[in-house]
Formats: sequence, structure tokens, C-alpha cells
Amino acid sequence: MSHARRPNRGPSAAAENRAALIAAARELFATDGFDTPLTSIARAAGVGQGSLYRHFPDRVSLALAVFEDGVRELEGLAARPGTTLDDMLALMTEQAISSIAFIDMVGAVGAAVDPRLLRLRDRVAELLEGLLAEARESGRVRDHVTTEDLVTVIGMIAALLARIPADTRRRTAERAWLLFRQGMDA
Repeated sequence: MSHARRPNRGPSAAAENRAALIAAARELFATDGFDTPLTSIARAAGVGQGSLYRHFPDRVSLALAVFEDGVRELEGLAARPGTTLDDMLALMTEQAISSIAFIDMVGAVGAAVDPRLLRLRDRVAELLEGLLAEARESGRVRDHVTTEDLVTVIGMIAALLARIPADTRRRTAERAWLLFRQGMDA
């Protein structure tokens, strides 16, 4: 990704600048987490901070634009016939491995701060709720496991993954899920 600032082309560049900001934020959130400095994102996008704030008045607005694709991917999976809770958790784990910030944002800590994050978190929780109910009914998951339990575990795994080298995240996520599944599976 180019870090050279492009010349100001005025309003005609608005859509291109917005796309560049989202792409830069996606990359930096994935590697550096949700708290990546916004100045770094603007620099990576090749735009000034004024452009960043015209498109995204705050960090949450930018994050929501970045992570909307991830939520749509989860919704698409949930809409497919035959999708299981395991399928959903696997995709969420892949998203956590590739972008710690997405799962951090959906987790309870971030969602409690901003109502927009809470709505995003609720969308994800609704997807989990339906699949969890099916898993309980089929006897694959214990009755005491709640959607909030799953969201909490996903947040715990994401927090763990955010603090370790990228090349060890997959194995660590697999081990963490194995430990949780021992208490969850019927």
C-alpha cells in the first residue's frame, strides 16, 4: 500500500479517497488492532486527516465501514441451508485470525461503549443464536451454553490472538476452541 500523499483533486476524488481509507484501515486494523492511530490510516491511504474526518467523523464510523463486509460474510453463511454453529464459529475464527480488530469490535468491551457497535454486535449475536438453538436441539451442544457465552469466548480468543505473533494465531485459536468445546459439547 502506498504511503505517499496524493495531490488534492477536490470533490471528484471523494469516492476514491473513501475506498482508500477503508482499504488502509482494513489492513492496519488487521495487523495493529482497533486502536491503530487514525493518522497512520490516513497516511497509508495517501490522504490527509481532513479527508479521513470528512468521510469518517470518528474511529467507530471508519471501523463500521471496514467491518460491514465481515458481518455480511457471516450473514451470507448463516443464510445458506445446512450451515451449522461449527461453520459459523470457524468463519468467525478465520476473521479473528486475519483481523483481530473485527472480533475486538464485536466483543462486549467495544460494544458497550458505542450504540453503533452494539447494533453490529447484536447482528452477529442473532446469527449465533439461531445456530446455537439448532445445535442445542440436535444434542450437539449443552443446554446451558448461551449466545453471550459464545460472544464472550470469541472476544477472549480475539484478545489472546491480538497479543501473539500472526504465525501462531491459527494453532492458538484451535487450542482455545478445543478447551472451550470440552465444556460446551454435549
